[in-house]
Amino acid sequence: MAAKKPAAPAKAPAKAAAKAAPKGGADLGAQFEDAQKRVKTLKEKPDNDTLLKLYSLYKQGSEGDVHGDKPGFFDFVGAAKYDAWAKLKGASKDEAMKKYIALVDKLLK
Repeated sequence: MAAKKPAAPAKAPAKAAAKAAPKGGADLGAQFEDAQKRVKTLKEKPDNDTLLKLYSLYKQGSEGDVHGDKPGFFDFVGAAKYDAWAKLKGASKDEAMKKYIALVDKLLK
């Protein structure tokens, strides 16, 4: 009879490893997800320009370039969001994620 191999030690879940790693060592996607959670802990609501910046960077970082039709003239908020996102057209997802994380960090200081 062949001897059984000892079981390999269990590895920590990826999320736990990402949280334990220093900020510079964690992967960008995990930092981006963490920033999305942390932005919800802001004590004060940012001004509209900052909210649009957060929105556009989030959308560019998660979906890439703007797509779909621009909302109609009377949908002021939707049109403003679309325009803010459209300004980032051509920016890489990674660059948008980095800027989103930096903005969240700045707001939380």
